[in-house]
Amino acid sequence: MPSDDTFLRRAVAVLTAFRADDDGLGAAELARRSGLPRSTAHRIALDLVEAGLLERQGTRVRLGLRLFEIGQRVPRQRVLRDAAVPYMSDLREATRQTVHLAVLEGAEVVYVEILGASDAPRMPSQVGGRLPAHATGVGKAILAFSPPEVVQGVLDAGLVKVGERTVVAPGLFTRELAKIREEGVAYDREESGNGILCAASPVLGPDGEAIGALSVSGWSNRMRLAAVAPAVHTAALTLSRTLARR
Repeated sequence: MPSDDTFLRRAVAVLTAFRADDDGLGAAELARRSGLPRSTAHRIALDLVEAGLLERQGTRVRLGLRLFEIGQRVPRQRVLRDAAVPYMSDLREATRQTVHLAVLEGAEVVYVEILGASDAPRMPSQVGGRLPAHATGVGKAILAFSPPEVVQGVLDAGLVKVGERTVVAPGLFTRELAKIREEGVAYDREESGNGILCAASPVLGPDGEAIGALSVSGWSNRMRLAAVAPAVHTAALTLSRTLARR
């Protein structure tokens, strides 16, 4: 009989095997992604179904509603999202582009909220989804206002190429972060996806460190970064002040 610690680690491996766009996984794929033997992954999946953390879908399983309910109780996500949504709505109205809110988790950004525009390009981002921080506007905005050890952790993880224009040279990347610190705005020029541009600005805590970031994204042939950058910068600054008052 496995220890509680072993079971917990395996359960986490099963739950984190799901991606944002997965509607359901079969036993073989669940085992492959979790790195567990098929019988072990299947047994743990059944336990998680019984607990309400997974749901049956024929011969497949998917993430359960109870996980969503628990996720809504995360203080950082809830407080930040609730405060940000009015500013995000104003940004979308003003720019007619897709607006993102994201936080940093390790070397990746996690998208807390996304307000899409009607004619927006298909984005690689999804609510609850992750992307490498170095390849996104929100990630660079957060890293530019993060402690040196956080930035070093991202560099140590490796700057992988996500799009054709992703910056992967550590020296070039750190120089870009220094420029972002001076200007308060970060850019993604087709680094996370072909044809997509993004301007992002950090949401700062009282200590001046980033707790998240806002961004505006759109088609490279329809959106001018110079036009949307002041709007996203102003929204992020105002949101930072709102959170400080709270």
